[in-house]
Amino acid sequence: MPNTRFDVLCIGNAIVDIIAESTDAYIKSHGLDKGHMRLVDPEEQARIYAGVGPAIETSGGSAGNTVVGVASFGGRGAYFGKVADDTFGKIFRHDIGAMGITFESKSVAPGGPPTASSVILVTPDGERTMNTHLGACVMLDEADVDPIIVAASRITYMEGYLYDRPAAKRAFHLAAKLAHEAGRKVSLSLSDGFCVDRHRAQFLSLIKGSIDIVFANQVEICSLYQTTDFEDACRQMAKDAPLAAVTRGAQGSVIIRGTERIEVPVEPVARVIDATGAGDLYAAGFLFGHARGAPLATCGKLASLAAAEVISHIGPRPAIRLEALAKGLF
Repeated sequence: MPNTRFDVLCIGNAIVDIIAESTDAYIKSHGLDKGHMRLVDPEEQARIYAGVGPAIETSGGSAGNTVVGVASFGGRGAYFGKVADDTFGKIFRHDIGAMGITFESKSVAPGGPPTASSVILVTPDGERTMNTHLGACVMLDEADVDPIIVAASRITYMEGYLYDRPAAKRAFHLAAKLAHEAGRKVSLSLSDGFCVDRHRAQFLSLIKGSIDIVFANQVEICSLYQTTDFEDACRQMAKDAPLAAVTRGAQGSVIIRGTERIEVPVEPVARVIDATGAGDLYAAGFLFGHARGAPLATCGKLASLAAAEVISHIGPRPAIRLEALAKGLF
């Protein structure tokens, strides 16, 4: 096996998040589906953005948030994603590089689409509604998959959103193939209920044949198996995936490995401020623990710690070093 340089390599849509507080009434007035991500063109995104208050701009994207979480735990992270050489692209590179993450993907050629951005509306209950213009991130392709970095990473983690574009999908499959050839593990996040609806058959095939660790929430796993019975969905996942971690909001999460099942409680939070990045940071804690050989229960504890920290403030990235919260768990 090649030398291990990285704990986790994350591959995903490189997006700059524009996070603003909002209201249920504003979301309804724009015909948005609260709590979900939708793709919009630049004009619609601008209309939505025009009516909100002050916003925070930060590098984001699901897998980008996860790799930052891994680094915050003290892990070694790498990232593949596509940005443009513009203002948002520079924000993304600076933010992720400042965390010590290896990000060597080339920018799109001059004249190409701008760096992807997402206007995220956060309601008083902490729920987030994402309005995303994909821009340059859809330009990710097989040429961006560095086989040396894949082979040097204990776990390669990919977001389901990548399946929305053929070139990124091919990059996804190439990375999985290279990882397994190097004796490494491959992980998939189902990303969003609508994403599952679009790619259900392909996700099921992928999980059964190429994925070692699946991340999902309750909506996503029920959508995957087309059932309203959470326990039934978990039983089916136990047959299809070697290992899965399924989040249930305030009810905590469930780790499933064959006949083994571990219930993980949530970490207490005084108030949920912003749920943006909760699932991403949950994955970060779990993947960091798993890459370092921690027992599954400890992986779940790390995951819950990270999720609790990120929902306690605005923004999808940790406000403090997660390494400090995890002290004593190993």
